[in-house]
Amino acid sequence: MTLLDDPRPISADSHALEGPEVFEGLADRFGDDAPRVVHREGKGDHIHTPNMPKRSRNVAVMALAGTRLDYAEPLPREFAAKPSAGSLDDPEIQAYFTGGYAAMRPGLTDGARRPDDQDIDGVAAEILYPGWFPMFSLQNVDLLVALQQNYNDWMHGQQVASKGRLIGLAALPVQRPDEAVAELERVIDLGLKGIVIPSNAPRGRRYSDEEYDPLWARAEEAGLPVAFHVACMSHVPDWMKAGADRDPIVTYAGSPALIHDTMVELMVRGVCAKHPELKFVLAEFNAGWVAHWLDKVQQGWAREFARDPSSTPPVDVLEIWKRQFYATIEDDTAALRTRDLIGEETLLWGSDYPHTDSTWPCSTQVLDEMFQDYSPETRDKITRTNVAELYSL
Repeated sequence: MTLLDDPRPISADSHALEGPEVFEGLADRFGDDAPRVVHREGKGDHIHTPNMPKRSRNVAVMALAGTRLDYAEPLPREFAAKPSAGSLDDPEIQAYFTGGYAAMRPGLTDGARRPDDQDIDGVAAEILYPGWFPMFSLQNVDLLVALQQNYNDWMHGQQVASKGRLIGLAALPVQRPDEAVAELERVIDLGLKGIVIPSNAPRGRRYSDEEYDPLWARAEEAGLPVAFHVACMSHVPDWMKAGADRDPIVTYAGSPALIHDTMVELMVRGVCAKHPELKFVLAEFNAGWVAHWLDKVQQGWAREFARDPSSTPPVDVLEIWKRQFYATIEDDTAALRTRDLIGEETLLWGSDYPHTDSTWPCSTQVLDEMFQDYSPETRDKITRTNVAELYSL
C-alpha cells in the first residue's frame, strides 16, 4: 500500500508550525542567543530571542491560512486562484495573534491531527518544510546546528504520528559542510525523505565549492532530493539589502531572483555535471519564469565561452533542468502554459498550507479550475505522481 493508491493530490510544498519543544534546551546551552517560545498575555505566543528582540515573531504569522474556516463567509478568490489573504484586522486572524497555539487548529502542531486538515482540503499527503525560516541564518553556528538537530528529531516525530501522511524534510547546517554531511547520515537513518538547505550559500561561499562535494555525493547516493525554499536564506545578500528602498510589490514579484545565483552555481559551475543523478527542488519560487530564464542562461554561457575558450564549454541547460530540477507551483497557470518547454515531469503542485499564500481549504476547487483545459494525465503528474516518484513514496 503506497500513497499512489490514494487518488487525491499530494502537496509538494506545505509547512510545519514549530512547537515549543523544537527550542527546548537551547537556552540552557546558548543563553540569550537562543530562540524560545514565550507567551505574552493578550498578545499570543512568540518565537523570541532575547539578544535579537527585533526578530521576535508571533507564531500566528506562520499559520494564517488556518483561520479561513472561522469566517462566516468564505474569503473571496478569483477563478483558478488561492483565496484572499484577508486583513490582519479581521477578528478571525486576530484570534490567532492573541490566542497563540491554544487558539489554532490542532493539526498545525500535532502530526496525528494534521490529516484532519488534509482531508478538509482533499489532499492525500504533504511534503513538509520548516515554518520558522530564521533557523537557516543564525549567526551562532553551534546554536544553528543544535536547533536543526532538534527540528529534525521533532519532524521525524511528526512524520511518524501522521502515519505516513506527512513527509518531512531535514534541515542541514551548510555553514559547516562536514557537520551537514554528519547530520545527513543521521536523518537518513531516521527515515526522512529529503533535505532542505538555504536558497543561497553561506556568505563568501558558493555551492559549487569543492567543500560541498561530499554533501552532494552522499545525497545523490542516498537518493534524497535537495530542496531550496523561498525566503530560507543563509544571509541577506548585499544586492538585496541595496534594494531595500524598492517598492515592496517589486520585491514580492521578483522573489525568484534569490535562487538564480544558486541555479547557476549548480548548473553552470559543475555541480550537476559531477552529480547527474542528484535532484533539486525549487519550492515556492513558482515556475512561469523558468523557460525564459533558462534561455537567457544558455545565451550567457555561450557568450562567456566565446570570450574565454579556456572556460567550461556550454551544455544544454534545458536538458540539465529536465534531468535534475523540479519546481513547485500553487496557482501558477503561466507555468502550466510552458510545460511543453520545461517538461511537465518537472512541475510539482503544492498547497503551501498553512501560510498566507496557501490554497487551503479549497485546493480541490482551485485545481479543478486550473486544469480544466488539460488532460487528466497532465493533472495527475503535476499534482501527484511526479512528487510521489521524486520522494519514493
